[in-house]
Amino acid sequence: MIQVEQLSFGFSAKDLYKDISFTLETGQHCALIGSNGTGKSTLAEILIRPEDFLYDGKIIRDDSCRMGYASQFSVRDKFRDCTVFEFLCERFTALQEEIAAVCADMAEAEDLDALYEKYQQLLDQNDAMDGDNYESKILKTLAVAGMSELAETKLSEISGGEYKILQIMREMLLAPNLLVLDEPDVFLDFGNLGGLAQLINDYKGTMLVITHNRYLLNHCFNKILHLENGDLQEFDGTYTEYRCSILREKLALKLQNIEEQEEIARTQELVDILRKRATEKVNPVIGRSVNAKQSQLDRLVARQIKAPFIEIREPEIVLPEVRVGEPSEGSTVLTITDYKVAFEEDLLEHVEFQLLAGEKAALIGANGTGKTTLIRDILKNDHPAIHIDENTKYACLSQLQEEGLDEEKTVLETLQDAGFVTREDVGRCLAQYCLQKESIDQKVGQLSGGEKNLLQIALLAASDAELLILDEPTSHLDLYAQTALEKAIAEYKGTVLMVTHDFYLAAGCADYILLVEDHTVRRMRTRKFRKMVYDKYFDSAYLETDRKKQELEAAITTAFKKNQLTAVDKLCSQLEELSLN
Repeated sequence: MIQVEQLSFGFSAKDLYKDISFTLETGQHCALIGSNGTGKSTLAEILIRPEDFLYDGKIIRDDSCRMGYASQFSVRDKFRDCTVFEFLCERFTALQEEIAAVCADMAEAEDLDALYEKYQQLLDQNDAMDGDNYESKILKTLAVAGMSELAETKLSEISGGEYKILQIMREMLLAPNLLVLDEPDVFLDFGNLGGLAQLINDYKGTMLVITHNRYLLNHCFNKILHLENGDLQEFDGTYTEYRCSILREKLALKLQNIEEQEEIARTQELVDILRKRATEKVNPVIGRSVNAKQSQLDRLVARQIKAPFIEIREPEIVLPEVRVGEPSEGSTVLTITDYKVAFEEDLLEHVEFQLLAGEKAALIGANGTGKTTLIRDILKNDHPAIHIDENTKYACLSQLQEEGLDEEKTVLETLQDAGFVTREDVGRCLAQYCLQKESIDQKVGQLSGGEKNLLQIALLAASDAELLILDEPTSHLDLYAQTALEKAIAEYKGTVLMVTHDFYLAAGCADYILLVEDHTVRRMRTRKFRKMVYDKYFDSAYLETDRKKQELEAAITTAFKKNQLTAVDKLCSQLEELSLN
């Protein structure tokens, strides 16, 4: 389907890839993974529009390859006044208008050969898309997705998660045989995430999907491409098999590296002895021996394997320090009283809850139920139903990154505005949050989605906020950054209100759940929430097994750092055994 050979590409500030190669075979469902900022989205764009990029190497596509692409960023401005149905129709109607225009030209032209060839190409494209039946296809697809009631709703009025599903549906309706999806799971609720997994698994064509979502990684793919530090690793198999394989490989490399270092040390010692003898006594034989051993040492050093590491690039997230009792423990930080919001119909009504100092609550509900609208009103703090304690300092992380960041400013300017004085201070902050040092002079708008979220988290950490309001904080973050943020929120002594569809974040960090359903919000214990998720969305055995896998991988990382290789071997065996179940 598509073949990439010795691809190299970079920007003026940094190189992204150096001589990477891989293939996508017909029918494969491939996950593209890697740390934030490694160039995954750029690679997808190069595959989609190679003519727009100056790169070295080859990209070879089958003549029959028809590509579809859904970006990670929700750009709705062009379609804000369109209804959902009109948005899904747009490419079909554009193609039919183009066919009609060619027909009109053919009625007046004398030379029909070129026009007839173009006409036939358009008809072939229309047939491949089943364009003559597009209206019924769209209505059927909306019904299958449970979104029929949104058909006449304007795009400006739907949630980020709903728009993400519509983007994917729009591409699938065009029936490409190679579909590229960039973080399709971002902002999706539990139900839609399960639906997305089903869509991916039912798709008969070839897929390349950029994702950090463990559920999708564990359920949807038979090939893994791992992009890291300018290099790419290709693996035919599942994500679980890949994780076990790469940990075993790193253990073998570490053992080999230790042997090499011992051999280098022995050779260096012998060189030093011979060199000392040569200085004490002029002897051509000793001189030749020194040169020979030095050459041997140089060869050993040149071919040694670099000390392997678990590629964790885990940011060191430490949220603002809040002294216990400030605000006083148990005092009310946030009060919502009979809150109501409506568009064409009631979205939320009779919403009432309090958030006490030191509490952590997760606001959870289906896409389109008004969670982000409520969060925005809380941040404005001018709604008569909303009251934030006047002595409480608060800060937020927005799922709409352009709202939380000035994308025209550089990273340096953004962090200096937050109190980082010197360029060196900013550099240390970038290193702490695993942001590329080259990004310091980049505009914020040039960062990846994950890098923007890490920047927002760095700004939160630099504040003195006692109340954090987080809207989808793990969106776009790689797996390691998600883990780091979860730890930081768990250790934070202040108050947290977070909107999330991340089961592990909610179950692991929230004291209780604020569940949005039936147009209102009700409080639910975390244990009951777990049971609800198990019963309605995901298999409990899978979630518990996956959590154990994460714990084992964390233990393996720690053992590697401590050079406890016997423990690594034992833990890898446990992970492999758990992965077989």
